Amino acid sequence: MPLIFFTLANGGQYEAEAQPGQTLLQAAERNGIDGFLAECGGSATCGTCHCYIDPAHWDRLPAPSAEESEMLGFVADERQVTSRLACQVQLTAELDGLRVQVPARQI
Repeated sequence: MPLIFFTLANGGQYEAEAQPGQTLLQAAERNGIDGFLAECGGSATCGTCHCYIDPAHWDRLPAPSAEESEMLGFVADERQVTSRLACQVQLTAELDGLRVQVPARQI
């Protein structure tokens, strides 16, 4: 079971136990972690679950799809090289220890 570490913009740090196959967004929601609006419900059409993946873990993730890359162009906070949509990152056992930064704003 992967353990994911979330850091909020206010400095709050949280751990989330996740099931393989869940998305980062689902893991955050099921563990009561705030910071993601997810207005579209996780269908990659709003950009309000934007997050930054720790560069040390970036290579563990598959590349974002063309749809996700396009949506990342419309996120509220600055897009960075390690930006992803939490609804599009599928968790696997190999992602145990993944560190995720939640931006200051989603809209």
